[in-house]
Amino acid sequence: MNLLFIGNLGGWEIVAVVFVVLLLFGGKKIPELMKGLGSGIREFNNAKNAINTEIKEGIREADRNKVSDSNS
Repeated sequence: MNLLFIGNLGGWEIVAVVFVVLLLFGGKKIPELMKGLGSGIREFNNAKNAINTEIKEGIREADRNKVSDSNS
């Protein structure tokens, strides 16, 4: 599935979307909006990386416990 169906938009549709965004938010608000969007994406990626690290660490610990249990 394409993210927000962006792959299905043609040139005129993109121009229309940009025009509507400019009308709704104005030229001065768009940088603030993009900054907020960027920081939200950054926070999401940081949380995703932290969860991946925690899962990998748990797997390593489980493997270490298996090895130490089999050696006993």
